[in-house]
Amino acid sequence: MTHGTLTDFTHPSFPADDAGPRAVALIGSTGSIGTQGLEVIADAPERFRAVALAGGSNTGLLAEQAVRFAVEAVGAAVGSVEQVRAAIAEAAERLSLPDPCPEVVVGPEAAERIAAWPGADTVLNGITGSIGLRPTLAALGAGHRLALANKESLIVGGALVKAAAAPGQLVPVDSEHSALAQALRGGTAEEVRRLVLTASGGPFRGRTAEQLREVTPAEALAHPTWDMGRVVTTNSASLVNKALEVVEAHLLFDVPLDRIDVVVHPQSVVHSMVEFVDGSTLAQASPPDMRLPIALGIGWPHRVPGAAPGCDWTAAATWTFEPLDEQAFPAVGLAKEAAAASPTHMAVFNAANEEAVDAFHDGRIRFDEILETVRAVLGDYQPEQVAAAAGLDPHELTVEAVLAAERHARRAARERW
Repeated sequence: MTHGTLTDFTHPSFPADDAGPRAVALIGSTGSIGTQGLEVIADAPERFRAVALAGGSNTGLLAEQAVRFAVEAVGAAVGSVEQVRAAIAEAAERLSLPDPCPEVVVGPEAAERIAAWPGADTVLNGITGSIGLRPTLAALGAGHRLALANKESLIVGGALVKAAAAPGQLVPVDSEHSALAQALRGGTAEEVRRLVLTASGGPFRGRTAEQLREVTPAEALAHPTWDMGRVVTTNSASLVNKALEVVEAHLLFDVPLDRIDVVVHPQSVVHSMVEFVDGSTLAQASPPDMRLPIALGIGWPHRVPGAAPGCDWTAAATWTFEPLDEQAFPAVGLAKEAAAASPTHMAVFNAANEEAVDAFHDGRIRFDEILETVRAVLGDYQPEQVAAAAGLDPHELTVEAVLAAERHARRAARERW
């Protein structure tokens, strides 16, 4: 067993000591991870500087970020170059700050181009969904450190992403995987017995499979700990998010799937644990605040003082741990089966789930039918047939093969309603 792509930052391409502040490009700068990443950068100007931003449809916020951080480049998924430039000029006037006059790129390839921005040395990929795959590969191909919060790109890209990453180049930002990376420092690869990811249990912890048939979209979005977008919050309610994180841990750290477990920890203070062969377990604990793993991700292997508040050890507290109810929440087991089936099965899992989540929120299916849909689409999936139908070599894993698998899964899921 090895620690996978998260190994050694003394690799010549990724020195442990930097000559100055790291130049960071942020993909998804207007989302939750992106905005918190910019907070980390603003609070530690001696360590980081933002040089490029890519955002979605919130052009006004993207323009304001570009002005406040005086970036070199801006990428926007929608609009025109002229519209983005005008928004930046307006933001500069409103904030009484100089217009940085950045290079502007727009369109579906904007995030990919910003991820490969030559002025950056570190990229924080914080967008949601498999659309993050091309920016992930672009950042790795450009030789940048990649702080990865976009778990879907690693999960659906799998071997493609791992093959593109040099030792020490890929650093996790998910709180669970950041916790594992920290705990893995406590022993050698050969001393690791298993990885244990914690799950809050979401808003439906303790409910039976029968009770889950009646839950509403509003209930699914009422997460007890984290404030996230619709898809991620729903995935947390169904534990699909945890299932994806199990596969992510397998890919990041090269630990077999049968040696990765999930335990329910409602307080969300212990973010994950590593159990060693001598019976010792190392756990990483901190209040739920994504600024800590973001700071560690873009600053790895160094810690950033004051990145987030620590635990208050003067106050009484109780932490509880419960086994996962796999009958009510079958997502983890289903994802393990998919990940072992073929290199593109997880792309099908992820795409079918995204379609089913939309259908649930549109009132077309029940909550429990989300995973029923995923299971059915996976059961019918024939990777070689799908690749051949798309005119691809069925024995070669490429970005096009992943996207063909996703398109198939989306069509198959929609045909069920």
